[in-house]
Amino acid sequence: MSPKKVSRRDLMIGTASAIAVSALPLRAFPSVGGAQTPAPPAPPSQQPYIDNRASWMQDPRYCWGVMTHYLSDWQARTHNLEMTVDVWNKLVDGFDVEGMARRLESVGAGHYQLSLGQNSGYYLSPNPVYDKITGIQPSKCSHRDLIADLYEPLHKRDIKLMAYLPSGAPGKDKAAVAALEWLNGPYRNKNFQLKWQQVIAEWSRRWGNNVVGWWFDGCYYPNSMYRSADAPNFGSFAAAARAGNPDSSIAFNPSVIYRLMSMTPSDDYTAGEIDKPDLMTMRRVVDGRTDGTQIHMLSFLGETWGMGAPRFTTDQVIAYTKKVRDVGGSVTWDVPVELDGTITQPFLDQLAALGKAFPKKG
Repeated sequence: MSPKKVSRRDLMIGTASAIAVSALPLRAFPSVGGAQTPAPPAPPSQQPYIDNRASWMQDPRYCWGVMTHYLSDWQARTHNLEMTVDVWNKLVDGFDVEGMARRLESVGAGHYQLSLGQNSGYYLSPNPVYDKITGIQPSKCSHRDLIADLYEPLHKRDIKLMAYLPSGAPGKDKAAVAALEWLNGPYRNKNFQLKWQQVIAEWSRRWGNNVVGWWFDGCYYPNSMYRSADAPNFGSFAAAARAGNPDSSIAFNPSVIYRLMSMTPSDDYTAGEIDKPDLMTMRRVVDGRTDGTQIHMLSFLGETWGMGAPRFTTDQVIAYTKKVRDVGGSVTWDVPVELDGTITQPFLDQLAALGKAFPKKG
């Protein structure tokens, strides 16, 4: 081993230190065997940060589930319909909740996530707060509360119910955009947020503990809109979603990021939007959590979200799910549905295979 070269700077520091020490009085040094300065106390034991609201996602009974985008504009495009308030109410009235619950039970799914609405301004649950704020008449919120009507059929089969909602206004509804004071882009959107939180809180109180989780889409500008120290922010947004159920699990989606990760302490689980599951990665996962937040992936079995034929083999679907389950994570698969909520057989076959690969053990 070659001797270490001492730099000029190190030599000067060492010489100065020696001079300083030689100038100290002898009493500055404790005698051998004499009293020593007590060591500082050991730091208190620390526990890792863990958010437990989404712990149910690790339970084999609920660890994987199904999502459907039941959206007016998507159904209109798929089935060549001209959407109106009357048509929308007929579609929502015709959604077979018992049939959906039976199908989910038959394949072994543990949770079901349904879209409330998205860009069109049509929603599948009444909301008088939304109607009052927007002033839209007749209301584009359905007469039937499809979320509420799904609870009992799912609950008696031990399937948990979740809701999907964008974090922004319905972009294709100009009247709603204006009334809600929404600007799409990196803006504070304070007035919009205050109004949107009222709308969300109304739905949350309507359903209470029947809805166990929310998945909020489109949180594309978190620094601009949600990371302020003052409300409205992520914290007040989450509080609105928990107005009816303080234990509700929440995720905020920043769009596709191939590494599953949380973007705020208000996340109970990772939104995990993934279009290409083969590119999905996870890092620093401990007990099914990353930085204390439950691992979760949301992807689609069709050609795109809510549409098309199966794009994966069944073996691929199982492998992608297993990758997440092996670390204690949860997976939700989006599938297309017919007008009455029927999941077609090719997707049921893949979901049934998942149920066999990851059976409930309750």
